[in-house]
Amino acid sequence: MAESILAVVEKLTNLLAEETRLLKGVKDKVETLVKQLNLIEGVVKDADAKQGGNEAYNRWLSQIRDLGYQAVDVIETYRNDSESPGFFSLKVFRLHNLNGEVNKIQSSLKELFEAKAGFGIAPNNPERDEANERRLRSWREPPAIMKEDDFIDLVEDTKVLIAQLSSMDPRYGVVSIVGMGGLGKTTLANKLYSHTKLKFDCKVFISVSKDYRKKEILYGILEGICAKKIDRSEKEEEKDLIIKVHDLLKEKSYLVILDDLWEKEDWDNLKETFPSGMMGSKVMLTTRNREVAKHAGCINPHEPRLLTEDESLELLRKKALPQHAQFPLELEKLGREMVDKCRGLPLAVVVLGGLMSGKSMEEWEILSRNSRWSIMNDVDRVSTILALSYNHLPFHLKLCFQHLGLFPEDFCIPKNELIRLWVAERFLPQQGEDTEEGVAEKCIYELINRSMVLVGMRTSRGRVKAIRIHDVLRDFSISKAKEGNFLEIYSGKGVGSRPRSFESRRLAIHGTYNDYAFLEKHTPHLRSLHFFNKVDRKIDFVYKNSKLLNVLEVTGTEYHGKQDYKALENLTQLRYLGFRGRTDMLYMPSSIGKLMNLQTLDLRHCVIISAIPDVLWKMRRLRHLLFNSESVSGNLKLDGLTQLQTLKGVSSGRWARGLVRMSYMRRLGIRLESRSSPEKLNIFNSVTTLRNLQSLSLKMQYAPYEIAEPFPPLEQLSGCVNLQKLHLIGEIKKLPGADEFPPNLGKLVLEYSKLQKDSIATLEKLPKLKMLNLDDRSYVSCELVCSPEGFPQLEVLHLKSLRSLKEWTVEQGAMMNLKHLMVHDCKELKQVSDGLKSLITLQDLEISRSPDFEHLVRRTDQDLVEFTDKN
Repeated sequence: MAESILAVVEKLTNLLAEETRLLKGVKDKVETLVKQLNLIEGVVKDADAKQGGNEAYNRWLSQIRDLGYQAVDVIETYRNDSESPGFFSLKVFRLHNLNGEVNKIQSSLKELFEAKAGFGIAPNNPERDEANERRLRSWREPPAIMKEDDFIDLVEDTKVLIAQLSSMDPRYGVVSIVGMGGLGKTTLANKLYSHTKLKFDCKVFISVSKDYRKKEILYGILEGICAKKIDRSEKEEEKDLIIKVHDLLKEKSYLVILDDLWEKEDWDNLKETFPSGMMGSKVMLTTRNREVAKHAGCINPHEPRLLTEDESLELLRKKALPQHAQFPLELEKLGREMVDKCRGLPLAVVVLGGLMSGKSMEEWEILSRNSRWSIMNDVDRVSTILALSYNHLPFHLKLCFQHLGLFPEDFCIPKNELIRLWVAERFLPQQGEDTEEGVAEKCIYELINRSMVLVGMRTSRGRVKAIRIHDVLRDFSISKAKEGNFLEIYSGKGVGSRPRSFESRRLAIHGTYNDYAFLEKHTPHLRSLHFFNKVDRKIDFVYKNSKLLNVLEVTGTEYHGKQDYKALENLTQLRYLGFRGRTDMLYMPSSIGKLMNLQTLDLRHCVIISAIPDVLWKMRRLRHLLFNSESVSGNLKLDGLTQLQTLKGVSSGRWARGLVRMSYMRRLGIRLESRSSPEKLNIFNSVTTLRNLQSLSLKMQYAPYEIAEPFPPLEQLSGCVNLQKLHLIGEIKKLPGADEFPPNLGKLVLEYSKLQKDSIATLEKLPKLKMLNLDDRSYVSCELVCSPEGFPQLEVLHLKSLRSLKEWTVEQGAMMNLKHLMVHDCKELKQVSDGLKSLITLQDLEISRSPDFEHLVRRTDQDLVEFTDKN
């Protein structure tokens, strides 16, 4: 709940910065209010981890939070009113009211702050904290002798780690197991510690945890080496203990397992303890943070997989029904339903097993309906370990983690969309000179590295494209978010789906409803509203009444009339407007131009029957503008949108005259009208001035047809020094020289280019090219030759619908870093050189609708690579 105070402080600070002129007359009072909240925030940060379970403290905190929300409400309402007709005739009266409201809030905050001791906010209690830490460590530490029943044997994970631990490095190497809390890292590490295949002179298993003492760790290592208790003296210096460990280990091959390392600094503090040792010595660590493992020198941190349903059921049997050799048939269906809710997380299954042990069949039936909440809400090992991960997050990351609870279970969350949402929410701090989008992206990677979220999808080059959150962690996220009225969810599953609070700032609709009148109770407080279901009922009352709304996402509306969308003009504080799923929109009102605070307008999935009104130029704070490429004319006026970072799906036209002033542009996608050659050249001239441009897509308007004009000369693109991705759809009469391409180009996608054989000699000289897609009719020669030392950095190659291609020659030394090869719909490809065998780095081969090529690969070398046949 404490993180909500941080959100309020960030919000008020931003309001002060943005509305200095408007708040003239009360600015000093608002600044004092922010200082009060900053002071309280400091107290909260110090007390939150200690007092989290204290009911009185939580009451105090909720009152502080509500006053903060109230302050934001009165200032934002004043700002919203200032944009309404007739405001200035009543300005003095409204300013007087605002002044009075701020005074009341200040007085209440002062009283609450002075009364904090009466709410149970006590000084730190080191003895209690140490007792809690010992209790948690006793849960985490494996017993001296692990029973086989305590884990499911993950054979492949074990094999991989045994291979890493068996390598004979000249000095000690670092091996790591990473993953979310409860994944079984400690159990797996202990199994390896006891494994008979791992032969070391000396093996030590030591739990580090978050609040470790270095001297205690050193004594623990010494006791592990000597296999006996050692008298511990407070007078003994750490440096003397390090010398003792060095002397004992330097002539041995050793394995030291450091369980539960939290920070990079923890490794820096402990690494001096370990000598080079004899060949093959290893330090293995477990951590929730992948960056800690990499910092320690581990090149390939290993993340154990989640359990399958059958494995989860077997683990549940071992813990709940150890007297049975097999799962009883009469309980199997219930057991499967229950372990499904654990989603393969071993610790969740273990705790569930403890819960179900000794229960009757009737009790199994009752508990099967709420076992997830038993796991999440009980003061038990799972919730404590999840809470430990959560409490260790910086406050802004706690808000990011809570926000993920808005998305439905198993939802694959697009990374770029999430970044834009977080920027609109405004709860991220400024970090140096990074853009807000840059800060948001760092937060996503930080949550991945801390194992709080999972990678849901990667690009062909291995970059994160989408994320997802494990269901157990999602439930935990929602429970924390509801504590602070951060969000509520309507799931459409009956009475239990109804929210317990109508004061939540964010609302997600997951179910389908015949009537949305229930939303009216939420509208005064709402800042974010997300529809994940198809909306086939009128919701214009939401647009009319949620005047302080910042984020609105709507899914799959159909043929709404003028009045439905005209009401959007009331949402003048909106910063994000997106339509998810196909949305048929008869009409977009010109009044949408009143949304002058809008940062993201996402219309990619909208089919707009009538023309888009020429009012977007008024939205001067727009940063991301995404269209359905078939809906938007190039005659829109956009030249005043100098803050744009993303513009996709628009035709070339008069707007492009202002492209040179869009210096923040990072992603640009344009359809080039065939009939406007001067404007095409103007676009090329302007693009070269965009120094921040990273991704560029250019499509000739009629590219699929023979009458299409070719691209103008592409040499000008060499000026795009930061361009990493280039997608060209249309005929290219002549490629520029290799030194005339953008110097940092890493991905090139070509369609309908009609390139000839000599073009490959140019492309294979691009020094940083890692991914090449030769798609539909991009290459029309019957022969393709990859020369020695050609494509030196290429990792991904796609050959798609090259219907003229008959022969492919891969010469020795070509594509020496290729990892992924996809050949699709190349039906005439019937000759392939033996050089294909030389692609020793190839990991993944996909073949579809190319029967002769598949036959050649199988006949030439069946062991070339394990490939996927998608015919």
